[in-house]
Amino acid sequence: MVRRVLADSGQDRVCVVPMTLGRDPRLVADTARSLQWIAQDGEANRGRIVLSDPFGSMDHLVGWLRAAAGGAPRTAATAVLVTAPAAGPFEDADLFRVARLVRQYGHHRWVEVAFDCGDPDVAEGIDRCRLLGADRIATVRAAFGPPPPGAVTDTPDTTDLGPLLSRAAVDGILSARCADALHRLAHGDDGIAAGLDAEHGHGFAHTHGPGGHHTHGPTATPEHGHDHSHV
Repeated sequence: MVRRVLADSGQDRVCVVPMTLGRDPRLVADTARSLQWIAQDGEANRGRIVLSDPFGSMDHLVGWLRAAAGGAPRTAATAVLVTAPAAGPFEDADLFRVARLVRQYGHHRWVEVAFDCGDPDVAEGIDRCRLLGADRIATVRAAFGPPPPGAVTDTPDTTDLGPLLSRAAVDGILSARCADALHRLAHGDDGIAAGLDAEHGHGFAHTHGPGGHHTHGPTATPEHGHDHSHV
C-alpha cells in the first residue's frame, strides 16, 4: 500500500498512522519494520515516509472510555461493561487496568471488561454485572469496529452506548497525528526508530543471573533505559 501510494499518488510525503487504541504495540513495531524496509529501498523513498504516533495510547483510551461512559445513567445500580476483541494475555490485562482507571475517575460503581469470543465473553460479562447487583448495564466498545454478530446479548437491562468515537473525532485525531508527524519529519525524525522500540518492556519481565548483562543492539548507549531487573 505505501509503495503504491509513493509511486502513484505523486505525494511528496506519506504519513502512516498505526490504528491502535494502545493495546497493540506489536502493530506499531511491525509497521515500523515495514516502513524501514521501504525507506531503505532506493534513494527515491528516503525522507518521504513518516510513522506517526499511534492513533491512541492507553491514557487516551481511559479518557475516551470515561467520556463514553458519561452517556450511561448515573445510578447506583448501573454498571459499565467495556467490550473489545480478545488479543493476547498482556493486551487483555491492559484493558482490565484501563477499566480500573475509568472506574476510579468516573461516576459508576462498576466498570467491567469482556471480550469478543474471549475470557470472559460478553455474555459472561453481563452476567457478572448482574451478580454484582447491577440492574442496568451499559456496554461501550474499546475498539474501532462493532462487535461480531451474536457477541452482545440484547436484553432489556442492557444498553449499547454506541461507537467509542464519532467519525468527526476520528478524523480530527488522524489530522493531528499526521500534522505532528510531518512536523517531526521536517526536522529529520521519521518516527521509525521509535516505532521499532514499541514492544520493548511489554510482556514478561526477565532477569539476568549474577554478573549477567546484555546489549540492545549496535546503537545502545549508557542512557538506554530498562524495564526489567538485573539480579
